[in-house]
This record gives sequence, structure tokens and C-alpha cells, in this order.
Amino acid sequence: MAEKGSVIFKKGFGLANMEWDIPNQPDTKFRLGSITKQFTSMLVMRLVQEGKVKVDGKLTDYLPDYRKDTGDRVTVHNLLTHTSGIPSYTELPRFFEDVSRNPYSVDEFVKKYCSGDLEFEPGSKFSYDNSGYFLLGAIIEKVTGKPYERVLRERIFDPAGMKDTGYDHHEDILKKRATGYGKRPGRLINSLYLDMSIPYAAGSLYSTVEDLYLWDQILYTDKLLAPKYKEMIFKPFLQNYAYGWFVQKLPLGNSKDTAAAVLHGGGINGFNTLIVRFVDDRNLIVLLNNTGGAPLQEMGNAIAGILYDKPYAPPKKSLAEALMTTILEKDLAAAIQKYHDLKTHEASGYNFGVGQLNQLGYQLLGMNKVKEAIEIFKLNVEAYPASFNPYDGLAEAYKADGQTDLAIKNYKKSLELNPQNTNAAEKLKKLNAN
Repeated sequence: MAEKGSVIFKKGFGLANMEWDIPNQPDTKFRLGSITKQFTSMLVMRLVQEGKVKVDGKLTDYLPDYRKDTGDRVTVHNLLTHTSGIPSYTELPRFFEDVSRNPYSVDEFVKKYCSGDLEFEPGSKFSYDNSGYFLLGAIIEKVTGKPYERVLRERIFDPAGMKDTGYDHHEDILKKRATGYGKRPGRLINSLYLDMSIPYAAGSLYSTVEDLYLWDQILYTDKLLAPKYKEMIFKPFLQNYAYGWFVQKLPLGNSKDTAAAVLHGGGINGFNTLIVRFVDDRNLIVLLNNTGGAPLQEMGNAIAGILYDKPYAPPKKSLAEALMTTILEKDLAAAIQKYHDLKTHEASGYNFGVGQLNQLGYQLLGMNKVKEAIEIFKLNVEAYPASFNPYDGLAEAYKADGQTDLAIKNYKKSLELNPQNTNAAEKLKKLNAN
């Protein structure tokens, strides 16, 4: 954490390696996930500054072998802002189960997984898209004639003094690298293997909190970009997304006050991350986690409260985890009773957001506990009758249970509440529902 440009707190918590009881430290290296995108966008804009790339240039201007019918319509700007319409490879059915463990060359992966039919007219809507940033990495390599990671080192990491940041290769011996852990009901596991050629320019980097402070500091200078081009990076477009950053006002603790921030989170097997820059005040929050799913947004909000002397509360406990433990140790009835008890007596200490029961329901579906999942989704519908997500989840559970009529009914209700819910629309089409 930095205030007015100076570090005021840095600390490691928990273990970098649980099998050897090695603690996390400020110089522990964590995978960054999608925080990588801001470094990719910086490389692109440095090439724009040099006149080698144009933000309104077409994808096919730089990747001439890319399919013409779509590549001639997609611009670099579209790729940077998630408005290209190119399907995100991470959303392809069974991508992680069947593809993500295998190594790919950049050209091979672009052709096979980043060249799908457009889902919408480029520029017309925002849809978070890892394929777009993979393609930006390919453009960087084509234009410079060098590997993406070498360009990163030469054009960002070395100038910024970021000696503990780089492209994470599984096979490399990397001192002080944190092990990533995934969550399973009631326990942690070693995270599932992911070949690091897959996240590439969309999510392949590792770093430390200390190096990300150096990154924050160089962004206040003109060493990497002239002011004109820095302004372009931080100009928000659809859904407050700029070039590799979200730009928005964030609440400060539990107060009604807000402050302008540029930020981005990341998630990759075993890790989740967050960087928040309050540029007007030169304040910085960096959170790197290796247990898969810590509530970093809530933690960041509380830390922002501390930075700005506002009231704050610590992150709430996970309702989903508490109820899953009860289901595994006892049964569903005991979990539902615990839900009501916690809501009555300890609501302030637990996260009762709409996503908690939804998360639990999908976990139960994944364990083939379909009947239990149905009851959990029904509980969520009861708690959030005006939200589309609980109905969508309940429909999924009814579908898995073979109760097609009830699945259709709940998909329709979800779509009624959110006409943009493409999942419900697609499922209804497959179920031949009018």
C-alpha cells in the first residue's frame, strides 16, 4: 500500500508453499492473471507512439493471415477495449478441461481458438475477451519481430527496474515463486496445471507487490509514453474499460464518499489479484493471493477506507463455504437451518450477496448433488426474486434433473429479468422453448 507515492505498508500473509510451510513475503512472486493486460496495452501504445501501429488499424493490417471476413472489421482499439466481438477462448465449452493443459505456438492458437465468428458488430458492445488480448500479443510479435516476453523485458520491465517480474514458465526454476492453490469443498488443493502458452498476453505474467509499486510509479512519468498516449490508455469506453484498465469511482470503506481510480483484477489457476491506483492522490493498493479466491474487492474497499480515514469493515466470511462445510459434515437440512440462523443472528459477519448461494448451487451441481443444488437455488430465488441469476441457476439444476418444464419456466423468468442473458436464450433455443 502506498500513500502519496510512498510505501506505507507491505507484508506477506499465509504461506507461499503449504507443503513446506514457507511464508509469503513482499518479494514473493505471484501469477498476475489479467493484470497482464495493462502491460500488453502499454506495449501496443508504445508501438502506436512510434508509428508502427495505429489504434484504428485493422487486425489484418498486422496479422495478414487472419481471416479477412472478420479481421478486416476489427480494429486494434476494439481489441484493447473488449469490443471486437471475437469470442473469448476461455468461454469455449470444456476449454479448460480439454485444451488448457496443452502447449501451443502463438500462430497455431490464434488460428484454432481466436478466430471464431463475430458475436456482435465490432464496437457495438463490451464483452470481456481474452482472445482480443492474445491477438494483441501476436500483433506485438509481428510488428517487432521479437517474442512478446522479450519485448516486455526491453520496453517495460528493464526501464522500470522490475527485476522480479516476467513471463511465468512452469518449467523454469524461479526463486520465491508462490505455489497456487485451488478451493474444493472443505479443503485446499494444489491448483490444476495450466500451460502458460495459453494465457499469453492476456494473463501470463508473474510479479511481486514491490515490483507493481515500481510499475505504478513509472506510470506517473513520461519514461514509457508521452502524455498524449498515456491519456489514451486511461480514457474509458464501454463499461468504463480503457486500454487494459477499468476507470471508475470507487467507494471508500463504508462511507458514501468515492475517489477516482484506475484498476484491474486478475484470476488464474490458484491465484487472484488486484491493483487499484488512486491517481489524483498517488495512492496505491496491490493485493496478490495464492489461494484461488480471496475477497480482494472487499479487502481493497476496506483498505481504501483506511487510506482515506473513512469508516470501514473487514471482509465478510463466505456463506457458500460455511454452508458447504455443513452439507458435507451433516446434510442439506442442517445447512438450510444454518443459513436461516446466520441470517438472523450473524448477518453482518457473512456475505449474503446473490452470488454466494449461486456459487454453492453450482458447486453442488459439479458434485452431482442435483437435488441439493435445486434446494439451494430455490433458496436464492426466494432471497433475490428480482435478480436474474438465481433463476438461471435454478433452471440449470432442473435441467440436470430432467425436469425440462421447470427448467424452461426459470430460463424464461431469468430472460425476462435480464434480456441480455444470452445463456438463458441459448438454453431455451436448445430446449425448443417458444
